[in-house]
Amino acid sequence: MAPAHSLQSLHRLSRRHLLHVGYSGLLSCGLGQAIASQVRADAPEIRPRAKSLILVFCTGAISHHDTFDMKPQAAKEIRGEFQPVATSVAGTRICEHLPRLATLTHKYALLRTLSHKDNNHLMSTHHVLTGHLQPGGFFDKVASRDDWPCYSAGCEFLRPRTDGIPSGVNLPTFLMSSPLTWPGQHAGFLGPKYDPWQIVGDPNHRDFRVDALTLAQGIDPLRLDQRRSLLKTLDGGAPMAQDAATSRMTEDQRLAFTMLSSGKLTQAFELHRETDAVRDRYGRHPFGQSLLLSRRLVEAGVPIVQANMGSVQNWDNHGAIFSTLKDRLLPPLDQGVAALLEDLDERGLLQDTMVIVVGEFGRTPKINNDAGRDHWGPCFTGLFAGAGVQGGKVIGETDEIGAYPISTAYSPDDLGATVYTALGIEPHSVVRDRLGRPVHLNQGNVIESLYDSAEST
Repeated sequence: MAPAHSLQSLHRLSRRHLLHVGYSGLLSCGLGQAIASQVRADAPEIRPRAKSLILVFCTGAISHHDTFDMKPQAAKEIRGEFQPVATSVAGTRICEHLPRLATLTHKYALLRTLSHKDNNHLMSTHHVLTGHLQPGGFFDKVASRDDWPCYSAGCEFLRPRTDGIPSGVNLPTFLMSSPLTWPGQHAGFLGPKYDPWQIVGDPNHRDFRVDALTLAQGIDPLRLDQRRSLLKTLDGGAPMAQDAATSRMTEDQRLAFTMLSSGKLTQAFELHRETDAVRDRYGRHPFGQSLLLSRRLVEAGVPIVQANMGSVQNWDNHGAIFSTLKDRLLPPLDQGVAALLEDLDERGLLQDTMVIVVGEFGRTPKINNDAGRDHWGPCFTGLFAGAGVQGGKVIGETDEIGAYPISTAYSPDDLGATVYTALGIEPHSVVRDRLGRPVHLNQGNVIESLYDSAEST
């Protein structure tokens, strides 16, 4: 029997509940319709640079010292075991275990001075994935509806879709380690109506599928349309008070019917439609096939896809970091991200798709007694490509041991402002928290150095 892969924001359709088709991710739990409409009306329009974002998240925090900001002249306990190699851009060198990305340096920019003040996985993940500090944050504060919304939730709230395509999809794993659930993965105070869809399942598995996007046995699109007509008749047969909850349910039903009756999104998950050559190019492993699925979702019209590179804290290498990176983590990351950039470019999608590769923080300059590196928020690197980003640039400079920025530092708030602006969302738009208080969606500044043609700093 095929493994059960789930889409947590959806419920599988059955005959019994076809008349009430919907999914939990569309049910609001906070803002009234009138308030939400007013907030959207006040959100200014800005010209987008990107139609889509693929956020490649290295959960657990990838080491900048051993990838994109190497310090070969530092002492052995700092520089580590890997050697830097030349790239397609003169003067830029990256890790020897990223050979395919080394040939593509002209297509992406490296921002070496990302920085924040926290070393906790959960709080830092929230900060990077939302562009805002976690409200009331403390060590290992789990996800709650007081959290800030993730990027796709902010976009869905301010630019709601009506075509049944979600604003965000997260895959292939949900960041949770009992009893901890990582914040930053959902819509926070905006409510579950704006949550991204969550895919849990290995796209590399030969039987990978998303059951929630499949109609129940015996139900075809024609019968689904008949059910929709019957529901409309029943809804119109008796007078009802059109309160906010009723209006939301009507919208939820319409969107769910639209999604299920359209094959566009369903086909995006059918990786068997790709040739063997394309699948091999990305790599027959979870990293590669997750990134291939991300490209397919972008083609289907999903604006934000977050691809988690591995299980929770996969890159949290406190011990044996060099063998782990060399043998298990860097080769599939290198193959998958390189294939993604090339594939997007060849298909004419890179000009409209922003790609970001980042973790929640960096790792300590000094190698510990277990031959690993520990948590380090003051300095880490992000890779940026597409949607107007000037390839071949190295932005920012760190000190001789990669501990602190010695040029302009950029916070996750700035990362968030860059994401929202690229997608045509004014980052300083006012939304309302669960108490109805007006707050700015984001308070950072766009990282303009990604776009200008000035020399690297």
